[in-house]
Amino acid sequence: MGAEAVYRRPWLYAKQQAAVFHAARYGVVEASTKSGKTVSHMAWLLEQAMRGTTGDHYWWAAPTYAQTEIAFRRFKAGLPRDVYTANETKLTLTLANDAMLWFKTGERPDALYGEDVQAAVIDEASRFREEAWHAIRSTVSATRGPLRMIGNVRGRKNWFYALCRRAEAGEPDMQYAKLTARDAVDAGILETAEVEDARRQLPEAVFRELFLAEAADDEGNPFGLDHLRRCLRPLSEAAPIAWGIDLARSVDWTVAIGLDAAGQVCRCARWQSPWEETHRRLLELVGEVPALVDCTGTGDAPFERLSRQGGSQFQGYLFTAASKQRLVEGLAVAIQHREVGFPEGPILAELESFEYLYSRGGGVRYSAPEGSHDDCVMALALAVACWQAQTHRVPLAILPLDGAPAPRRVVLTG
Repeated sequence: MGAEAVYRRPWLYAKQQAAVFHAARYGVVEASTKSGKTVSHMAWLLEQAMRGTTGDHYWWAAPTYAQTEIAFRRFKAGLPRDVYTANETKLTLTLANDAMLWFKTGERPDALYGEDVQAAVIDEASRFREEAWHAIRSTVSATRGPLRMIGNVRGRKNWFYALCRRAEAGEPDMQYAKLTARDAVDAGILETAEVEDARRQLPEAVFRELFLAEAADDEGNPFGLDHLRRCLRPLSEAAPIAWGIDLARSVDWTVAIGLDAAGQVCRCARWQSPWEETHRRLLELVGEVPALVDCTGTGDAPFERLSRQGGSQFQGYLFTAASKQRLVEGLAVAIQHREVGFPEGPILAELESFEYLYSRGGGVRYSAPEGSHDDCVMALALAVACWQAQTHRVPLAILPLDGAPAPRRVVLTG
């Protein structure tokens, strides 16, 4: 087309810009309505496409055709008319460098396969079909292109919520951000009066999701979200009197959590490394302090070595379906009685994403969502059990350390 234009990034407030312009390949943003999530990602995708050339493809994808068309119109309105050619039928914009912006819908996931894409944005990701997300991920495999995903919080039973928890917990090459109505008010792009009016008009759960980017408590969490928030404490500076250690298996993390005499998390280490390094690090961390260690499966041999070289302070806990259930139930009671405190970060993220599932037989099973980690939850549960033994609230001897059923059910009081 031969046209030249000077591009200036639209003004973005600091938190808004940091949420999308970063080096991680995968960026996920949970955002409230009217927090500026869309314009920042439009700018990011346009800048990606401006670096492209003939034959390069850049996608903006939304759940429905109507939502995709809105983004198409906004791009057209924001660009000088002489720097692009629009195809209204295919919803494409060809830029002056011959790179193409495509506006796609997730309504038919099978139609998304096949193309090589340099970069993509998934808008309204919490409403986007998971099968369509899988398809879009496949389009950047050959190019190793970056992806950005944005959306309102919409409960906990969707792939986007689970992906956000993984990113928030520090998954490699992922970055998590949250933009709320408070951020937008502080930046001057949303009026406080509008937020307060929404608070009065909307049900609390809806308001918290739409304006505060907080998932509604859909009663799928065994700990209780309000109880979790009441247990939030800064990392204690006191010395640990008990440790809980969940050993890594496959792609999981080794997590070691120490509790002080008041039941507050005072140490939290989380890493992936060969067994030799893990063994050395655990011996240094624990010292002479009692520790309850996962000795299940892959963890069995490392535990035996720890107990042999480290001493009797290392005690094993064999996970079975029943014993793991009892351990999580014990943690839930401790949380609901505020006997334990923990900081924000990976521990809280895993606790919040934990869920209970009903079986066909009417039973209840606690677990992390499929594809998510539970290492911090299980390390904390082990630490709480060990701490209770040190403070004589629950004798450790009655816990199912060898995988056998406990002699009696533990009920915490106080």
